[in-house]
Amino acid sequence: QVQLVESGGGLVQPGGSLRLSCAASGTIFSINDMGWHRQAPGKQRELVATITSGGRSDYADSVKGRFTISRDNAKNTVYLQMDSLKPEDTAVYYCNAYIRPNEYRPPRDYWGRGTQVTVSS
Repeated sequence: QVQLVESGGGLVQPGGSLRLSCAASGTIFSINDMGWHRQAPGKQRELVATITSGGRSDYADSVKGRFTISRDNAKNTVYLQMDSLKPEDTAVYYCNAYIRPNEYRPPRDYWGRGTQVTVSS
């Protein structure tokens, strides 16, 4: 059984910063790509950032230059450093990861339950 658990969300003023964490646990052989997505009220879920196992990252245009994704492979954890936050960044943030539970199975996409980020004065 594999679980992803996000943490670090909360209420922050515009211009502030937050750091989200997402830890994978359970039976894990390897983790490929990891990512962060978000869903604002009344909107579709959108991709925020992704990072490969080798550390190559990619970002949505709306967060480039403000958000930084990173990972600690030893801890099976992915992070999202969010700076210069704007009210339009308000959403539930979800992490996902492509995880192989053993060497005989292909990677499967796992998701966390989300953490709320609210940017408001």
